[in-house]
Amino acid sequence: MTELTYRTAGESHGREILAIVEGLPSGFAIDLEFINLQLARRQRGPGRGKRQFIENDAVTIPTGLLGGRTIGSPLALIIDNKDKSIEQLPNPEVPRPGHADLAGVYKYASKNIRAVLERASARETAARTAAGSVAMLFLQQFGIEVFGYVLEVGGIRGEGDPNAKNSAAIRNNSEFHALNPAAEAEWKDLIEKSGGEGDTLGGIVEIVVRNTPPGIGHYNSGSERLDGRLAAALMSIPAVKGVEIGLGFESARRKGSEVHDAIITNTESAWGGLDRATNRAGGIEGGMSNGQPIVLRIAMKPIPTLKRGLRSVNLESGEEAGATYQRSDVCSVTALSVVAESVVAFEIASAFLKKFGGDSMAEVRRAFESWKASIGELFRKI
Repeated sequence: MTELTYRTAGESHGREILAIVEGLPSGFAIDLEFINLQLARRQRGPGRGKRQFIENDAVTIPTGLLGGRTIGSPLALIIDNKDKSIEQLPNPEVPRPGHADLAGVYKYASKNIRAVLERASARETAARTAAGSVAMLFLQQFGIEVFGYVLEVGGIRGEGDPNAKNSAAIRNNSEFHALNPAAEAEWKDLIEKSGGEGDTLGGIVEIVVRNTPPGIGHYNSGSERLDGRLAAALMSIPAVKGVEIGLGFESARRKGSEVHDAIITNTESAWGGLDRATNRAGGIEGGMSNGQPIVLRIAMKPIPTLKRGLRSVNLESGEEAGATYQRSDVCSVTALSVVAESVVAFEIASAFLKKFGGDSMAEVRRAFESWKASIGELFRKI
């Protein structure tokens, strides 16, 4: 079968944003309502800009389905843009610090900043969200859940327990997609204050992947290591500046005995009766999942489009000028939590299919169940 991959296309103010997904096995149902719910979650949250009130993102799937189920051919996911003004918008003369503007000018040896910013825009993440939502639907077939939530905004922490039974309900009732309602009033005040000052805020998101079978990914090469694939996918999201797995940077400050996870027996473990006393590794060892929840944290810088404007240079006159202001958010951390869920889900699904691949869901299920049986036989004495 074809490796599970996707590509996106489209510009921020073009006709549409789209993703092409290849490598899906045939025979599983696509829930449009779930995908559209994820797209709606991406648009919500305090600090979002006016664009989110213009667009009402919903996906259409003109290819790859028959009777609402995958048929093994490429899946096209199309999201219409309400604002299609790309041909009417002027070309900015002043590049914005923190954006792709000036680096793109160097890349193409052209002063057409509009051509750069239209594709570099985070609007593209709507297509990633749609593709990742399809991957989440696939993973659900095998009991694998990807759960993202906002952990921090503007340096203010809002701790919560993603493993609590009611964590999904708490997050889904939160404006911030968070697990600590007590922190939200402070976050909202901070966003309003920063917006009033023409400034922006970043934050931290945590993603937890539950019930991932051990052995997903590989140690053979860098391109196959699950931690490397996840980190690369998350770092490719606009404005993400750092990724941690498990203890992350904290592991560099501790002794080995305080970092690594002891192996223990546990009759309730789904993976041959073996378990871990802790999960400091964040569910990944040697480039492979180890059966524990995969835990990732992502740092998002403040959106670089500032109303107050940083210093820049007009590319036509060569004189110093305030950076161009394009319609933007004050804080997009809530959106990041949804986009990050999506890219993580896609990488997990791709690695899962690399191990248990098949052209149809029936084949994938047989491969998965056969592997589970072999694990039970391998550890039958435990």
